[in-house]
Amino acid sequence: MRIGPYVFDALPLVLAPMAAVSELPFRRICLELGADLAPTELLSAEGLWRLQARTLAYLRHDPACERPFVVQIFGARPESMAKAAEVALERGAGIVDINMGCPVSKVTKNGAGAALMNDPERAVAIVEAVRRALPESIPVTAKIRSGWDSASLNAASFAERIEQAGVAAIAVHGRTRAQAYSGTADWGAIAAVKRAVRVPVIGNGDVLCREDALRMVAETDCDAVMIGRGAMGNPWIFRECKGGPAPDRSERGVIVRRHLLEHVGHFGREEVKAVHAFRAQLACYARGLSGAAEFRREVMRIDDVASLLGAIDAFFSA
Repeated sequence: MRIGPYVFDALPLVLAPMAAVSELPFRRICLELGADLAPTELLSAEGLWRLQARTLAYLRHDPACERPFVVQIFGARPESMAKAAEVALERGAGIVDINMGCPVSKVTKNGAGAALMNDPERAVAIVEAVRRALPESIPVTAKIRSGWDSASLNAASFAERIEQAGVAAIAVHGRTRAQAYSGTADWGAIAAVKRAVRVPVIGNGDVLCREDALRMVAETDCDAVMIGRGAMGNPWIFRECKGGPAPDRSERGVIVRRHLLEHVGHFGREEVKAVHAFRAQLACYARGLSGAAEFRREVMRIDDVASLLGAIDAFFSA
């Protein structure tokens, strides 16, 4: 697969851009374990071009492993998106990805995210504006859904429009905006987009193991596989999809401990806030292991890093 100047091996794997999950510490771990690309979570174009400190903080990255650094932006105004892309470029972006698939109401009510699938003219204008704002060496990509709802399944025709506008690759989540993250992903939408465009197509939706990834490629002919919720608490899924071993409980503990410490250090938050923010991650890491329910109850009562590390060591060494 080639995206602009970047060439990837067979079956490239991509971490999905997930809010409050795809932060630098987790992106770094996933890349080390086999992910080929790991975009940031979606960043507000308005916040970026206005140089809001909170939004700019999400542009911190690790040039040693994030090659290229992929920044995903969202917005409804072409001029704001273009300015945001310029800021991302100044902060090290090697690929700028446009979010056209977020189903969350606070994003779509302003005409951004998945709402753009109901407004292809605006989507084209955004792609063209971002493309003009960046050097040719910086690819512009997009992430879309199968449609707004079951009555408007327009992924293929929409993909054709944004390809003509200048995107270098398209990720397709096989769910509608109405589905959000429920129900079953329609991989047929991914296959339809693949047939409609010449740029690489990245399939997304319901990939929870190596067998799912291989089946998605076989059924859709997609060029790469994007993994979202399947990677939460299981960054080893990238290694396993490439034929590597599953982790034992001890290795899980090492990564969880590292993830917590890097999470706290990365955000520089007050200790209590950092611990509370990491609890959801811990619940995912414990999923499927013996004693997980009691572990989750225990960590929900912990407010300091030292005690949380002790609980992690005890649980994962059991």
